[in-house]
Amino acid sequence: MKLITAYIRPEKLSDVKETLADVDIKKMSVTNSLGCGQQGGYTETYRGVDMEINLIKKIRIEIALNEAYVDTAIKAIIKGAKTGKIGDGKIFVTDILRCIRIRTEEEGEEAIG
Repeated sequence: MKLITAYIRPEKLSDVKETLADVDIKKMSVTNSLGCGQQGGYTETYRGVDMEINLIKKIRIEIALNEAYVDTAIKAIIKGAKTGKIGDGKIFVTDILRCIRIRTEEEGEEAIG
């Protein structure tokens, strides 16, 4: 069992959801996020004053999957999120030690599926 955490551009969320749905991955958690990376930030003028904005708006997607779907999900996220420009985001894959579905008390792969 793996947890995929992806940080993407907000405007690419629809595309990523669509490419994931195309490979039959529909369960995910989505949250708004702020962060900085290689992109560094940008300068914005507000009421005549230049302001350095170094926390960029991103979307965080979390998907818990059985091992067989991990590479498929990664390829779908990249296909939907990639613009080829700095700031496209990152994907992290981590192990899930235990998963329990509260309603049925199922554990492991049955709980994720």
